Amino acid sequence: MDAELLRSTFAVVERRAEHAVAFFYSHLFWHNPGVRELFPEDLRAQRDRLFAALAHVVTRLEDPGLADYLAHLGRDHRKFLASPALYAAVGSSLTAAFAHAAGTAWSIEAEKAWGEAYGQVAELMMRGAEQAEAEGEPAWWDAVVVRHERLDEDLAVLTVKPRRPFAYRPGQYVGVSSLRVPRVWRTYSLANAGRPDGTVDLHVSRIPGGAMSTALVETVRVGEPLRLSAPGGALTARTAPDVPRTYIAAGTGWAPVKALLEEVAAGPEGVEARLFLVARAKEYLYGKGDAERLRERIPGLKVTCLAPAPNRPREQATERLLRALYACGNWHAHDVYVAGPPELLAETLPALDELGVPRVHHDRLPSPAADARPLGTAEWFLARPEPHWHNPAARSPQEP
Repeated sequence: MDAELLRSTFAVVERRAEHAVAFFYSHLFWHNPGVRELFPEDLRAQRDRLFAALAHVVTRLEDPGLADYLAHLGRDHRKFLASPALYAAVGSSLTAAFAHAAGTAWSIEAEKAWGEAYGQVAELMMRGAEQAEAEGEPAWWDAVVVRHERLDEDLAVLTVKPRRPFAYRPGQYVGVSSLRVPRVWRTYSLANAGRPDGTVDLHVSRIPGGAMSTALVETVRVGEPLRLSAPGGALTARTAPDVPRTYIAAGTGWAPVKALLEEVAAGPEGVEARLFLVARAKEYLYGKGDAERLRERIPGLKVTCLAPAPNRPREQATERLLRALYACGNWHAHDVYVAGPPELLAETLPALDELGVPRVHHDRLPSPAADARPLGTAEWFLARPEPHWHNPAARSPQEP
């Protein structure tokens, strides 16, 4: 692929992103009327998400891990009913939209480069989907809600039971779909290690404007069906039993960390571990009770809960976390697992690097408001949305 030509063309089109995306969907639906029914009614999400996805691929053209990423994405996109015909239709409309938006910057060479690049992307995604199907993996797992606990007006814990075996690793996340929000999927962390009965917990934070999170928190009831996608995510245990580890969790970032700690509790004794549980206000330290119970099961676990002082700004939670981290020692021996909002990672990761932590594990996270918009089928190389974090005090209807 001509990476330089792809990036220079994309830079021109990106300046007219809203115009290009509007043209793309108009072209796609005009030439493929039957495709429209695969999409949510509200298409505003695509204006940002499509170009964010394109940028993700364009900036990683030389990344040796891109092929595996796209294969996994194709496997996941089976839940959107993405067929070879849809891939072809999307490619045709994308080229037309780019040509229209690029104006005089578009050329025969650019059209050829984008056609070849998209062809390779689509091929890798379809190959991943075919491999998953050959291995007998379903496009989704049907499940039923067996418990619904409302922790406050913005947070609920749902326990769901898949109707067939659902294999995953603690620390991973899963896409969730509900009949209450047709053709929309949202991603949430799995908040427990494997159980004999096969049930899994989801920590759901209601996002302003988020149809799925609102439905799951406010209206979904016990007995209702849900669908679960194949699990994904990189926040899984990669630490040898004799290596100390530190866990940092903010908001509903507690969900994957709780699953990781449950896995530790079920393993050999003698693990040395530290947990920093962070919230933007003391009343939102909803995981404190579970953390204390895990400390009883993991004798080597030290738990520190951090929140702002009364009537102090929420940023004080991060300040307290950083002070606590700098006060600790032996960082060169620790593996660190971090789960929380992007702002937390932006401040914490440089500090961990300065402290000399050799290995830091975390998932790539979106902006806090990203889940407020629907996700559409034609986002053919969309990066999987990561879980959102419970931070009611920091919420605003801002756009990502």
